[in-house]
Amino acid sequence: MTTSASPTAALNAAGPAPGRPVAAIDTGRVADLIAQLLVELGEDPTREGLIGTPDRVAAWWSAFLSPAGAATATCFTETLVSDQLVIVGGMSVWSLCEHHMLPMNLQVTAAYVADGEVVGLSKFGRIAQHFAGRLQVQERFTRQVADYLTGVIGREDVAVAVQGVHLCMSMRGVRMEAAHTTTVHTGGRFGSDPVLSQQFLTLAASP
Repeated sequence: MTTSASPTAALNAAGPAPGRPVAAIDTGRVADLIAQLLVELGEDPTREGLIGTPDRVAAWWSAFLSPAGAATATCFTETLVSDQLVIVGGMSVWSLCEHHMLPMNLQVTAAYVADGEVVGLSKFGRIAQHFAGRLQVQERFTRQVADYLTGVIGREDVAVAVQGVHLCMSMRGVRMEAAHTTTVHTGGRFGSDPVLSQQFLTLAASP
């Protein structure tokens, strides 16, 4: 078993700045602002039912925008594994659209070509959660996950597909509840080998 350090280059390339708070979140200040917002919306933050709401909202913002790190990627040596397609799907994470600050649910499928080494499976979910816990856009999120995985395996043979349901489209604007957005990143052999690419896309689209 080998344990590789968190791929700093991939994190930098993925961009720690977009969507990440530049300083610690002042939950007291945020709670005050939420209380002011309730007043401006015609509500009374001191009425029964809203007492404590500003504090709860502030605590949620602080927790959501301060996710755990992507975690050290644990890789296991598997000498019998060569050119094997590994796909991890069914990963569902919540993020926030940075254009309207409304939630979006992202269904993530990630794949890589294993060659003598495999990546610990739990790390895929942690990586997705790490990049989802911020003000985000789906297109950037897809690339960030792919770049991080590329740093983990040390090769560009990585593919990521994300299907998102955006409340900014479902509950505002055109209000199309069934609409969803799909983004795909294919690198290395996934971009040059049409058979491998089709295998990934077919399996990523399956339930």
